[in-house]
Amino acid sequence: MRQGFPIATKGMVIGILGGSFDPAHAGHAHLAREAIKRFGLDRVWCLVSPGNPLKARQPAPLADRMARARKVLHDPRVIVTDVEAHLGTRYTAQTLEALIALYPGVRFVWLMGADNLIQFDQWDRWRDIIAMVPIGVLARPGSRGPARRAKAAQVFWHSRLPDSAARLLPYAPLPRWSFVNMPMIDMSSTAIRAAGDWRKKP
Repeated sequence: MRQGFPIATKGMVIGILGGSFDPAHAGHAHLAREAIKRFGLDRVWCLVSPGNPLKARQPAPLADRMARARKVLHDPRVIVTDVEAHLGTRYTAQTLEALIALYPGVRFVWLMGADNLIQFDQWDRWRDIIAMVPIGVLARPGSRGPARRAKAAQVFWHSRLPDSAARLLPYAPLPRWSFVNMPMIDMSSTAIRAAGDWRKKP
């Protein structure tokens, strides 16, 4: 595998948690650990994106966000990577196509908080994404009800695996998604930024 790309071997089950991580915090670490447990994953790759196409405000420099994420996400099963910068992809569908081609035999699961499911139908080629990989949705404070009523949830309601079968998600025929409840940590990158420049704090 090329330099800058995470390592995965045939047969592994990898959860992908994308985002700007501006900044990463304990809630991200908690979500990654719960995803490993609830979906039976071998690893979670946290894809620290160069930027978010849906947001007008662009994040802090990639190097700063990577450094912070590696301090916060220190579980050995959680890999912090800037692979999208190496791939030159901007949208999730493009990134997934590239990763599936680069890692034959690896099972990928796209992970998202319930707050992202609410706006999932605004993502570029969102229907292609759920046709490419199963999607694991994890509860976030205040988002459980709205997420279940989201357009994407309604369109693909019959493709949903129940919480009790979530560990089967990586092996289920596509399209497939699962929504799992879990103990939640009420933290957000937005609130941390509002409290001041996190890069200046020890």
